[in-house]
Amino acid sequence: MGSARAGMTGYLSCALAAAHRTVHQELSRKLKDEGVQVEAWRIMEAIDAESAITMGRLAEIVLLAPPTLTKLVDRMVADGLVQRQISQTDSRHVHLVLSAMGERKRDRVRQFVQAQEAALLERVGADNARMLHNALNSLAA
Repeated sequence: MGSARAGMTGYLSCALAAAHRTVHQELSRKLKDEGVQVEAWRIMEAIDAESAITMGRLAEIVLLAPPTLTKLVDRMVADGLVQRQISQTDSRHVHLVLSAMGERKRDRVRQFVQAQEAALLERVGADNARMLHNALNSLAA
């Protein structure tokens, strides 16, 4: 795939990086009006999808380094979007849950994300999107 003749755009890794940048920037612009970073949206979705999630598990899912994740979660706690709860089964563990305000924010943000998802599907087509999704999941594994 990557050839000297094609330049940087001939490399799959560059195409992936360029696509990620475009998609991330588009979503970032839309979420900015809600006062939410893309990473904060991913955190809210992960918390919503997995009850009693720990910081360690969350870091794996949202692809953030633990120190960065901690700072962002601290800000979300201060903003009233997320709450920390001590585990009922093991007091050494702290779980994250969305507050009522966090759930409302997640629902509003989800509308933007779903609209972007629909636009992406329209751009590449359902079959290509399915193949791309499978290929990206294979690369990430």
